[in-house]
Amino acid sequence: MTRGVLRVYLGAAPGVGKTFAMLDEGHRRRDRGADVVIGVVETHGRVKTQAQLGDLEVVPRRRLEHRGTWFDELDLTGIIDRRPDVVLVDELAHTNAPGSVNEKRWQDVEQLLDAGIEVISTLNIQHLESVKDVVQTVTGTLQRESVPDAVVRRADQIELVDMSPEALRRRMAHGNIYPPERVPAALDNYFRPGNLGALRELALLWVADRVDDALVDYKARHGITTTWETRERIVVAVTGATGSDQLIRRAARIAGRARGQLVGVHVTSGDGLRANDTRQLERHRDLVVQLGGVYREVAGDDVAQTLVSFARSEGATQLVLGASGRSRRSELLRGSVIADTIREAGGMDVHVIAGGERGRLPSLPTRLRFGGLPWRRQVGAWALLVLALPLLTVVLATNRADLSLATDLLLYLLVIVAAGAVGGVLPALTGAVAGSLLANFYLVEPTHTFTIGEAQNLFALVVFVVVAGTVSAFVTLATRRSFDAKRARGEAEALARATATLAGAPDPMPMLLDHLRTTFSLDGASVLRREASGDGWMVEAGSGQAPTTPEGHTSIPLGAADGSLLVLAGGALSADDRRVLRAYADQLAAALSARALHQEAARTRLAEDGDALRTALLQSVSHDLRAPLANIKAAVTSLLSSEVDWDQATTREFLQSVDGETDRLNRLVGNLLDMSRLQAGALNLHLGPVALEDVVATALASLTAPTALDEKAVVVDLPVSVPLVQADPDLLERAVANVLSNAARFSPAGEPVHVDAAVDGAGLVHLRVADYGPGIDDEVREWVLRPFQRLGDHTNGTGVGLGLAVATGFVRVMGGTLSLGDTAGRGLTVDIALPAAPGDAGHGAGGSS
Repeated sequence: MTRGVLRVYLGAAPGVGKTFAMLDEGHRRRDRGADVVIGVVETHGRVKTQAQLGDLEVVPRRRLEHRGTWFDELDLTGIIDRRPDVVLVDELAHTNAPGSVNEKRWQDVEQLLDAGIEVISTLNIQHLESVKDVVQTVTGTLQRESVPDAVVRRADQIELVDMSPEALRRRMAHGNIYPPERVPAALDNYFRPGNLGALRELALLWVADRVDDALVDYKARHGITTTWETRERIVVAVTGATGSDQLIRRAARIAGRARGQLVGVHVTSGDGLRANDTRQLERHRDLVVQLGGVYREVAGDDVAQTLVSFARSEGATQLVLGASGRSRRSELLRGSVIADTIREAGGMDVHVIAGGERGRLPSLPTRLRFGGLPWRRQVGAWALLVLALPLLTVVLATNRADLSLATDLLLYLLVIVAAGAVGGVLPALTGAVAGSLLANFYLVEPTHTFTIGEAQNLFALVVFVVVAGTVSAFVTLATRRSFDAKRARGEAEALARATATLAGAPDPMPMLLDHLRTTFSLDGASVLRREASGDGWMVEAGSGQAPTTPEGHTSIPLGAADGSLLVLAGGALSADDRRVLRAYADQLAAALSARALHQEAARTRLAEDGDALRTALLQSVSHDLRAPLANIKAAVTSLLSSEVDWDQATTREFLQSVDGETDRLNRLVGNLLDMSRLQAGALNLHLGPVALEDVVATALASLTAPTALDEKAVVVDLPVSVPLVQADPDLLERAVANVLSNAARFSPAGEPVHVDAAVDGAGLVHLRVADYGPGIDDEVREWVLRPFQRLGDHTNGTGVGLGLAVATGFVRVMGGTLSLGDTAGRGLTVDIALPAAPGDAGHGAGGSS
């Protein structure tokens, strides 16, 4: 069965028109004769989007009940049974309700595609897994729902639905995205111009990368090697020579002006030569990275050819070189790298920066070549034979009467050994034969013929050829061994520096694969691990056109217990290449182990956080237990006293106090037991739709005397439009009570504590508790959220105790976040952010439009 086609409309933010565009395409496809149905479309109450549904057939959704709440989800089975040509599925990142076939909607889409059905879907850039952390940094909002990048990259078509921040804010202000009562909060939070501009840039860059991948694939399939200037990439040669800082910064400025990518490259040449100062090279490598570029290191023999080859493999449009510090004599003897590069670099701009690089420019091949002497040395050996043998013959023929044949042959042998030392055994053997023929023709009687008159001369010539060949072979072997030793040293240092470059990366595997692919001029490289089922392979990391299966490609085992493989696509590899690849494989195996250790460390940190939270809970509850027990004790003691005759009203007041404090104790003990079971993994959270007004009211009721709230007013402003949150009501009540208690404790007399709520554009509901006390300095805010910052009833001077630590733990368990901010003017605002309940997500999520 042919897999279906996936088309994704990608937008930077809610409201740009993704759903509208999807429906418009559905109508076009239906008008062209295709069988089009709607699987899921979220209109979010937008009139124009609702009208755009038109007469398209809608497959009824599947209704699911979970903890007393009903949810409408995509009917996957119904659509597959219906088998339309095209199905419209909105909000690809949506999380399905419990009881659905799949956990995520994108998994539903994968099954529809496998069934041969074409799918058109929508997605916001903030829901891509690779940019979640960037979006959180920009907007301050953690995205709970995400789609793996690989799923979207596999889409056959990705269309960007774009809108400027100003136009999107106008749509918001006109009420075309959110209801009027939610517009001011949205414009002041998620839909700020800076946020929208950053999200728009993320979307544009991601789509540009996707287009670039497709272009590289197209050029590879069609054998196109010329550079297409669709995106600027600037390659700068890094040698480690003094003065290279200026060259690197100049290249970075060129890349900045062109909005291009900077690639710094150092080369270990084929003869094993190195930069004079390794520390300088490391400093320049760091400078390239600091300026936003990437660093590569390769080895090769021909400087200009391999530099241009590397640049073309990277799709570079400009090369930046430093002016050579060689003398004219050196350039005449060894050639001009800059001149050769300009001749080779057809279609690329070459910048030669004066006063930058000094000394030998690097050679930059796209493959390591092993086993042969540099071609320049071989050419030099042949040139030596062509020039030296005729000249020597003329000199010897002129002085033939004064020199013996043995002396002549020794002089020939000297030239031949020199040729063997420079260019190897082939020039040496050729020189031995040529020298014997020249000596025979010009120096042996009778001259100017190849006839040999005396047997001893014939014997001398034969011995000369044998000795010359033998000596040349030994000299060539020694030369090659010396060259191989230098080359091996260069390889080792290159690998060592690559390791040093990647050692500080949190996950070095992608960078290692990228470095390996570039060094060996491969089409792609990936690390594959067997899936748990054993039926297929999972890509741990990849570079270029990363293979997803070892079949048909070169594979190298990494020695891991799970059978992980390094898989390489493209390029023929020699035995020496595989030896160096083994070193890369060892580094990748170490990176795999490091990744596993990081995951284990993360699990350990989670366990430690649980222990710390449990300890903090016990410390906090110890205070909360003493207070109601003291009140109960005082009330009961008073009632039992025979010294005072209490009237009926006072007796009732005592009994009500005992009743209230008993309820408070019951809740505390219940929360403590729940947290203990949670840390032991034996607690099922009762997550469900919760109304914030109910939680706040319960929290306020629980904070009776002797807390500070009995002396201060609490202003509660919870709009009716705020949706329900997905939370455990008991844990949330405890967290809110702790926050309210802290706010009241440090709010000055006469200043009320304010409680309000709002919804951001990502579907998170924010409950904010603001006081007008002394506040907390920025540098200690993270610190005060940790346990043990307030012990017993004594403040430590920070203004916040264990209450916030416990509240943070409870909110985190429910999938939310607790953060601290400034109250307008002065004071502290505690922000509890929780996801909206699935049934109410549309009110705050700001989904596709």
